[in-house]
Parts: sequence; structure tokens; C-alpha cells
Amino acid sequence: MNVSLRALKYVVAAADLGNVTEAARQLNVSQPSISAAIAQTEAELRIPLFIRHHARGISLTPAGQRYVNEARHLLAHARDFAQSAQALGDTLRGEISLGCFLTIAPRFMPALLARFAEVQPGITVKLEEGDQKEIFDGILSGRLEIAVSYGYAVPEDFSGELLIDLPPLLVLAADHPLARKPVVSLRDVADEPFLLYDLPHTRDYFFSLFESCGITPRIAYRSRSYELIRGLVGQKRGYTLHNASPRTTMAYDGSRVAVRPLKEQLAPVRVMRLSLRRQPMRPAVEVFARFLADAFSPGGMFAPGSIAPDMD
Repeated sequence: MNVSLRALKYVVAAADLGNVTEAARQLNVSQPSISAAIAQTEAELRIPLFIRHHARGISLTPAGQRYVNEARHLLAHARDFAQSAQALGDTLRGEISLGCFLTIAPRFMPALLARFAEVQPGITVKLEEGDQKEIFDGILSGRLEIAVSYGYAVPEDFSGELLIDLPPLLVLAADHPLARKPVVSLRDVADEPFLLYDLPHTRDYFFSLFESCGITPRIAYRSRSYELIRGLVGQKRGYTLHNASPRTTMAYDGSRVAVRPLKEQLAPVRVMRLSLRRQPMRPAVEVFARFLADAFSPGGMFAPGSIAPDMD
């Protein structure tokens, strides 16, 4: 097979954007260059990689999906090789693609990325946020090399390392009568409206908490935006549950919430470092994985017991 790295790059860009014209614009090359790379690759493989949709761009065939996944890994290794060759004996260099769950990212990533940039200035971290399904899909497709997400419904072909357990917390309006209590039972709010942070797998986890207490929640609102949920709580529209609570009790709209631990011993969510088991980590990714483990270990910036949210 005689396909260049440049052709691989063009094919991957076209797959990511679903459009030859957009891929050409992003890579600052001509549209015929992208089309020729696709045609050359398909001719070499003797299989179609893309389905052409008239006036609606392109999409990958099943074979194309497998090819693009492998191409991503090859391009990542090629980047590392080029950077290593340019800086033999120098500090570790490269780019890594990191995924992070939507609510974990704003709580932990600013400090983590800032510190990592200080200790490993030669490694660039490309961050992508998503819900659990999006994180899993990104790892399986090869778009994400490593991720920080919840250890809930994790596929068997993933490898993972526990970073920290986060127990569920009750979030109430700041002037809710129960906000004066240091600890609250989930049964105390069973008859009140529940505001559901409605993401794949996340909703299943919250429902399992209610089920373990024999409670059927009265769902008043559903949203994929946790800040919207917090604002609704602050506006006294109900209560919610959360694990990675922000350090501030002020919502975007200026209303305030109170965060209280639950009396029940409910299952925590496990924040984990995840990657694809069958795909060996590149050196730059291994460095970041070790950095994460250190950050959440005793003495690290997010050592157990050091990340409790503000309660009032």
C-alpha cells in the first residue's frame, strides 16, 4: 500500500468534518487535493471509505470508520516521531487528545492543565468535553487517547485507573428550610420537584440512587446544562443532586444554592482515567496519565478530602 501521511491527514479531516470543501478550507489546501487523496486511498484499498451524499457532504462506510480510526493512531505516532527527531535529548514533546466529562472539566481541568503546562511545556493538551456516551465514542474511535470521566457503564475493552470517589450531594435553594441542616436525608425532599441533569448514563446513576432509597422522583425539569439546573434550584423550582459540585454557591443568574451531604450512604461516582485497552499509550500520554494519578493521590492538588465544595 502506497498512501502518504499527507493523504491520511486529508482523509481524516474529511471524515471529521463530513465535507470535502470544509476539510480543504481547514487544511488550507485545494478541494481537488482532498478529493484526490480520498480517491487514491480508496483505489489502493479497493474499497469505498465514504458514502457521497448529493449536496449533503460525505459519511464513512463501516470499513472507512475502521480505516480512519487506525489512521488517527498512525498520525499521532508520526507527530511524536517528528517532534522527537527534532529534539533528541530534549524534554518530552507532543500533542495528546484528552476527553473530559462535562461537569468534571470545569471543576478540575483549569488547575490540572495549568499545572501540567508548567511541568511539561513541550506537551500540548487538546481538550474535548462531552457526556459519557460522547467520551466513550471518542475513545473507541481513536479521536481521544485518554479521558477523565465517571466509572459508570464503562465498556470492557477500556482500561482505567481510579482517581477519586465523589459522593452524591443534595443541592437546594439557599433559603430552603432544609438548608439550615448540616445533613439531609433524600427522603426529606422526596415529595418536592426534582431537577434532572439529563445526560446518557448520568440519569441512570441518579435514578439508581432514588431506587436504592425506595423513592420515585417527581421530575419537574430536565436539562443537559448543569448551570441551568443550578439556576432553577436557586430560583426555588426544586432540588437536584450532583457529585462534582462547583466551589461557588452562586448560579449564573445570581441566585444562590446550598449544598448538603446526604444522610444515606449512597453509591459515589468513581472519577477515572480511561483509555482503550488494546491501544498502547504513547510516551506523551503516559506522562499525562502519571500526572493525573499524582494529582489525585495523597499530597496532590486534588488529594482525597481536599475538594469539598462550599456548602453555603
